[in-house]
Amino acid sequence: MLKKALVLLQDYLNHLGFKAQIHFELEGCYKIPDHINDIDLTAVNHSLSMLDIDGEVVNEYWKNQWEYVSLFNGQSPLKEADNLVRAIHHLPIIFAQHGITETLIQPVVWSGDQGKLALGSRDIFTTDTRAVHIPNAIQINVSVINEQGVNIISHDGFGEYLQQCFLQTSKACSLLYLPEEEAFERLKLKSYYGLAEELCSPCDISGGHQGSIALYKELGKHNQQMGEETLLFDQHNKILVTEQNWQKTARIEHRLGASSTSYNPHVNVLFSLMNVVDALEVYLQESCLSDLSSSIPAIELPKSLYNQYQKAAGGAKDSLGAIELFTRCPWFSERINKVQQFMISINNDSHQPAYLGDLIKQQILAKYQAKKIALPINFNYTL
Repeated sequence: MLKKALVLLQDYLNHLGFKAQIHFELEGCYKIPDHINDIDLTAVNHSLSMLDIDGEVVNEYWKNQWEYVSLFNGQSPLKEADNLVRAIHHLPIIFAQHGITETLIQPVVWSGDQGKLALGSRDIFTTDTRAVHIPNAIQINVSVINEQGVNIISHDGFGEYLQQCFLQTSKACSLLYLPEEEAFERLKLKSYYGLAEELCSPCDISGGHQGSIALYKELGKHNQQMGEETLLFDQHNKILVTEQNWQKTARIEHRLGASSTSYNPHVNVLFSLMNVVDALEVYLQESCLSDLSSSIPAIELPKSLYNQYQKAAGGAKDSLGAIELFTRCPWFSERINKVQQFMISINNDSHQPAYLGDLIKQQILAKYQAKKIALPINFNYTL
């Protein structure tokens, strides 16, 4: 059903005259035996290529941390989801062939490194050592291409409007990218363990170009210039002339996902395409700029998969968990159903299952139902 829905949304975008480009970044760690100095990442990436996986592994910031990064090979969103599914499955096998004793694809690697950054520095450590709990993310990059091959993220407020779509849907759909309880521990690392200087992982839903749902145009997360291309080198291979083409690399980066073997790439690509559809329908009415609301304040994420009941001053305080938020979110199923009904009408196709969005939502929730904690029926929630 998930692949059917992805094809459905891809076809709908093609009908509108656009294609979505989706690319993943996956962080993880591994345990390296003392007798191994370096991992041959060239050989690892050759193995990925032989498996027809459009991605490569690079070293990440922390010791023994790695990152899988999508390659821009023109793959469809469905192929990109397939790539990540297969990468999560095959990377532990490939790493084991190079002597790695354990590959960790999980939200937090507890005591994964040691060190304390010097005050005000991002790369200079003091002589003090302490355990650093490493957060691992799965990030999604989204851009949209028109029939002329132009990225429209920078056009007529589309990027800003798409960012707002993600900001408005990400809390209710947090179950999709925070699929296990330890993912919520990842959100607490900086405040609970005093690691604010060492870690830059997000802890809430926020926008701008440095938030957890970032819009990258001229500037990136660290205020660096985006889309810089080298035009001319000298005889010593030093850069002489560069050009900034940020319009080409402009994108939304959804940085809230937690690395997990429970993470479903197909579900999360579907979530991204649904937001793209919402934004494009407004863009085609030339209404993105007029429909942009004032800046959305940072939104607190749920604290758990499950509902929390806490005693507070003035009475009990109920906090909805990710499962309940998703259960009560009509947007997810209705958005898919609406596209499905439209495509059935123009293709005269009566063989698709009715209300595909409802079926997929039920499928996602099914594995959590046994552990679900019900809320009182008079507690209302709207997206």
